[in-house]
Order: sequence, then C-alpha cells, then structure tokens
Amino acid sequence: MDRFIIRGGKKLNGSVHTSGSKNAALPILVATLLTDEPCVLHRVPNLRDVRTTLKILEYLGKKIEYRDNTVTVTADGVLKNNLPYELVKQMRASFWVAGPLLARFKVAEIPLPGGCAIGVRPVDIHLKGFEKLGAECEMKAGNVILRAKELVPAKIVLRFPSVRATQNLLMCACLIPGETVLENVAKEPEVDDLIVFLNKMGADIRVGDKGQLIVRGKTALHGAEHAVVADRIESGSYMLAAAATRGDVTVDGCVPEHNSILIEALQEAGFTLGVTPDSVHVHAYDGDIKPVRVRTAPYPGFATDLQAPWMTLMTLCGGTAEVDEDIFENRFMHAPELVRMGAEIVTEKSVARITGVKTLCAAHVQASDLRGGMALVIAGLCAAGETEVERVYHIDRGYENLEQKLTALGADIRRYNPDK
Repeated sequence: MDRFIIRGGKKLNGSVHTSGSKNAALPILVATLLTDEPCVLHRVPNLRDVRTTLKILEYLGKKIEYRDNTVTVTADGVLKNNLPYELVKQMRASFWVAGPLLARFKVAEIPLPGGCAIGVRPVDIHLKGFEKLGAECEMKAGNVILRAKELVPAKIVLRFPSVRATQNLLMCACLIPGETVLENVAKEPEVDDLIVFLNKMGADIRVGDKGQLIVRGKTALHGAEHAVVADRIESGSYMLAAAATRGDVTVDGCVPEHNSILIEALQEAGFTLGVTPDSVHVHAYDGDIKPVRVRTAPYPGFATDLQAPWMTLMTLCGGTAEVDEDIFENRFMHAPELVRMGAEIVTEKSVARITGVKTLCAAHVQASDLRGGMALVIAGLCAAGETEVERVYHIDRGYENLEQKLTALGADIRRYNPDK
C-alpha cells in the first residue's frame, strides 16, 4: 500500500489553491438521481470517495463523464433502486442514495454502511425522517428496505443536526408534492451548496425565520449546471500546516467565512492572518504559539474535521491546550501516533490535554482515518528527520493532489509503495 515519506523541518512558503469540497460534491452527485436530464458539475475534486460515488451512480444506471474536475451525468437506461454491499462498504456516504431512490421508486434497498473508525454514525435519524414521510423501514440480512405506498409531506424535527440526514431528507422531500418542514437541521456550507443545486434543478427550498428548511415538493426536477463550493476543511488544513511549520502561505480560492472560527483560534494562538473575500494569508510567525482550548461543534462551531490537524499545531504550543471532541466518540486515534513523534497528549473520554513540546521527532506512523492522517502529515512536515506515514488511502479520500500541493509549497514529501 502507498505511504508518504516526509523529510520535515522546512517552512512552507507560497500559495495553494483550494479544491472543490468533497463533502459538498458527494451529495450533489447523488442528487442527480432525482432527474433523468443531464447534469454538469464543475470543481469536483478527484478523490477516492468521489470515484466511489461515480461507480455507484454508474451501477444505478447513470452514464458518467469525468474530465478536468467536471462531471457530466446523463441517463443510461433504467435506474436501479438497490445497491450491493461491495459498493456501500467502501464509503458510508453511499447511504445518501436512499432519499432520491425512495422518492423516485417508493421502494429502495440499501445495505447498512456498517461501522466507522471515528464513531458509530447511526442512520436512525435518516430512517425516522423517512418514516415521517410515509415510508416503512424493514431490516433484512444487513439491508435497509424502504417502502411507501405514497410519500407524504411532513414536519420533521431531527434529534441532532446531522449533515447527512438533513441532505438525505431534503433530496427525498423535493419530489413529494406539498410542504415539508425540517427543523433542527445542519447549517453547514455543504448543506447550503446542495440546496443551491437542488433549486437550480427546479426544487423549491427556502430557509425559514427560525432556521428551518421549508421544501415545497415538485412532481419532477430537471437537469442543471453547478460549480461545487470550496472545501473549507482542505483550506483549513493548509492554514494549519502553514502555521505549524512557521511558514508564510496564502490559501486562495477559499471562502474564509466558512473557517471563521478556525481563523479566530489561529489569531488567538498568536498568528497574523490576512483575509480577503477568497483567500487567507498565514504570515510567518516565530513567537511562542499560545495554547488555545477548542470545542468541536456543528457549524458554525469549530469543525470536528479540523480537530486532528489543530491538535498537531497545539503539540508545539508554549503551555497546555485542550481539545473537547463533542461530535464523535472515538476521534482521538491520531493522538497515540503523535505521541510516537514526541508529543505530550493525555486523553480522557472526550477531552485531550496537550502539553506543548519544543520539537517533534520523525517516526514511522500510520493513519487511522482521513483527518487523523492529515494531522500526521502536518506533524511530519514539522519534525526533524524522515517520517513515514502508512495507510495514506485514508488521506486520499479527502485531499486532492496533496503531495503535489505540499511540494509546490516547498515540502519534501513523496509517495512510496514498498510493494512496487
């Protein structure tokens, strides 16, 4: 399997362009199942999860053309309303197809996505929402079977503002005539981007006075063209890599507003940032990194996907910092690997206490998940000597052309496969 070899100790310098958002692109691709007309999507990052989603769409009956980050989705025969486990097990987000397939066929069979390294991520919020919309849910041989004689509009209050459940129920409600209201919904930019695309397809979705989503369902949607929003997690990760290496980097093509909490935290830690409408400049800083306590929370709070890269920065602070992980119950698996690199981290349940060290040391480590993997890459960029990061297939799920972008910033990083 591929791994990264990183010779650290170099300050990053230059500019890096933000790719389209993985977490926005995936549900938008799935939303093309709501129509038989062509859809053209720009700024779709070339990532493992994206390629898996395209395979899913092809299996279900779509024709896919993918070139230069543009995906064209067209009809290619009759759509299927079920997926095999072999495809679903590659990516938990595959459960998104349940909403569109249920809306179009009134029956859908989707294997349960199973466990996840960073937590349980239950789909019960999705299922309870589908039941409110008139579907019956049956579990059989590891599959979820959704059936409805007729889908009906409803008022649905999510027990937690789940991003995926919000998006899944939105897609389903778009093809249910009448008014569906979703309350306690996720407010992430990726949800907003899906809403923009769905409305381009002819849906009627608006945000109510209290933040609820009001969907006036249609009998059919049409094709549309859309450019995916910038990836706030990727842009935030490069800001943190610049800060941790004491570099001078401009992250452009991003939406700084989507990372406002991270920007505030970096400023609190001592860094000077220059912010424009579409870029963030992390200025070189040689002073002590101040310890900052962060608590992950649904948007607009501190993103759980930036918690691990942030922890790497805090390993180099002058004092003791804390990270409270309030989203996923098992998202500190990168901490023992950072400890192998000389970090001082103690975790207890949902809290990690990080006592800063002067330097990190190179080591042989392995990624356990996507964002934890990026934390180890940033640590390798900071550490003196040669760091080897295994299981980079996790990292490939969410960072487009990572080694090329880092190399352009002056990093010494290469991909290596000992089996080849």
